[in-house]
Amino acid sequence: MSSLKYYLAQVERIFNEEQFIFEPHELYEPIDYTLHLGGKRIRPTLLLAANALFGGDEGQVRDAALGIETFHNFTLLHDDLMDRSPLRRGQPTVYTKWDENTAVLSGDTMYALAWRYFLRQPSQRLQVILQCFNETAIEVCEGQQKDMNFEHMTLEEVSIDDYMDMIRQKTAVLLAGALKIGSLYAGAPDDETERLYRFGIHTGLAFQLQDDLLDGYGDTAVFGKKTGQDIRDNKKSFLPLLACSIGSASQKQELMSIFAAKDNMDEEEKVRRVMAIYDTLALRQAVEKAIDDEFHTAIRLLDDIHADDAKKAPLRELLESLQGRKK
Repeated sequence: MSSLKYYLAQVERIFNEEQFIFEPHELYEPIDYTLHLGGKRIRPTLLLAANALFGGDEGQVRDAALGIETFHNFTLLHDDLMDRSPLRRGQPTVYTKWDENTAVLSGDTMYALAWRYFLRQPSQRLQVILQCFNETAIEVCEGQQKDMNFEHMTLEEVSIDDYMDMIRQKTAVLLAGALKIGSLYAGAPDDETERLYRFGIHTGLAFQLQDDLLDGYGDTAVFGKKTGQDIRDNKKSFLPLLACSIGSASQKQELMSIFAAKDNMDEEEKVRRVMAIYDTLALRQAVEKAIDDEFHTAIRLLDDIHADDAKKAPLRELLESLQGRKK
């Protein structure tokens, strides 16, 4: 029985075997740098696991795994530039290590390379696979734009449904797309690929909501960054939106006032005041329930897939690892 660790090792082997530096060197060196920064490699790992779930040939999805991860890293490269993030995985981002023009052009090339990888991977269902990849790419960009739009909106202007739709597009659809593409290469029936896709959506939603929760209540030593950063950044994450929906009129007004303040409030005082409201509302427990609901839906969808339990094991491992993240 193959494990999630096995597929991750296969992905690392694939990336170690692949050449990413060509001419002009100035264009491809940032690409090689980006693709070797590390990371969880979860999307290509899921693609391999989904392919095996339906009896596919691992050798026939090598390039697809490269394609999905190259696309993912393209989005991160451009996200870092848009967010002005100086570090990615503890290392300088491309636009800081090189310059902004290089980040744009190398990112554009990575998007084109992702298509090249898919196009060189033969399949009788290639058109359907490419349609899935293309729609996934479009939705990721739409989600990023919605997230950027939220930066200029008040808490009152962003609904929970708006937020859930944004994280579905920005985060969940790429997990779901990787799973669906892997199953399509294996020739899985349409109803099974749809269940697997929905499994990926709810897993991705749970993951993002968990990130939101960890930002407020995570253990800094375990989570790897200072808590409360979303509050400092006035980010319309799930926590303040839920707090506004269940809090009293006065609590909602206070949250809106705090999140509307820009540079005229001490950041640590801001975090303290917001967290005090969260605690009064027992928000942590409410968010944990929302996360559990997403995980339970994902588990139910996985249970409904007609495949050997042994082949589902890597996907169950994924859920267990995500559920076990420190809070």
